[in-house]
Amino acid sequence: MSWRPAPRADLDPATLPLDAVQRILLSQIDGTDDVETLAQAMGLPPERMEALLSELVAMGAVTAENHAAISAANPSCPADDAFPPEIEPEPIGVDEQESALALSDAEAADSATHRQLYEQTLHHQSLDERVALARLAVEPELSAYCFDPMPKVIQSILDNPSAGLVHARLIATHHRNPVGLEAVASRVTFANDLGVRRGLLQNPQLPGTVFRRLWSPRRLAEQYLITVSRDAPEQTRRLARDVLRTCFLQRTGEERVELILSTEGRCLALLAGLTIDGKTTALLCRRTYVSTLLIQNIARWSAAPPQLIAHLRRQDAVRRNPQLRLMLERHPNAS
Repeated sequence: MSWRPAPRADLDPATLPLDAVQRILLSQIDGTDDVETLAQAMGLPPERMEALLSELVAMGAVTAENHAAISAANPSCPADDAFPPEIEPEPIGVDEQESALALSDAEAADSATHRQLYEQTLHHQSLDERVALARLAVEPELSAYCFDPMPKVIQSILDNPSAGLVHARLIATHHRNPVGLEAVASRVTFANDLGVRRGLLQNPQLPGTVFRRLWSPRRLAEQYLITVSRDAPEQTRRLARDVLRTCFLQRTGEERVELILSTEGRCLALLAGLTIDGKTTALLCRRTYVSTLLIQNIARWSAAPPQLIAHLRRQDAVRRNPQLRLMLERHPNAS
């Protein structure tokens, strides 16, 4: 297994249908590490690493030169084999679905047409008229009423038998009253729709109560993505940081480890002042560390337990790097 896979310099990874594991792996590939090193860095069995690299080669994300050690016929492994047995990640689900949720030119044109219809024709009706008509409206007026700023009209739309996900997405994206957004989010069918969730995340009027109800049950890795999302307003990112810190203390050691590894420790900057339990520490100490970035981020985390600092100091990557050795020696929990 001497092949050193390299990423295609002329290809934008954002254009590829990568899942969470493939995306993390591609970020690790720089042409210097061989397959065995990559497997250790990801905590994967060699067979799973071979299968993942074969998939990346087939997609054109990784160069196919000198890859005799990788068999294109290698079958794909189940998604839950992507991490060691104690870690069972689920799809992160925010940025991975972004391209699928982006408005097409036709959808954007329809939205503009519906807004124009509302502003030119329906907006001049009295509130009572809009409330009554929205409950019985059909297209295109039904979509046009989704741009109404009054929560009472939004509630009438939701009570309309013809209302569906298209209208819920319009409301989640364009409505600017927290009461109306709460009405949409209270419908389970709508709240579970990825398009509605994305619209709510981008909406600057998203109520904190709605965010906590919908995103507190989500995995830590998904919550972290919202804290760094460029699409979410700053107040939503602040909410996401608060929710992440609260949930981090409540989740299992396996999920905490998943978050730390999948972000290469970037999440630790948001977890200042929090600690981890013995199980989480033990899981982290079972691993071999080759990622300089991951080691640096743990070394900068003041809450890193003494056992983990000692484990990192024994890693070959640290022994070969004087800067990493010095960072770990200066850590407050270094023995």
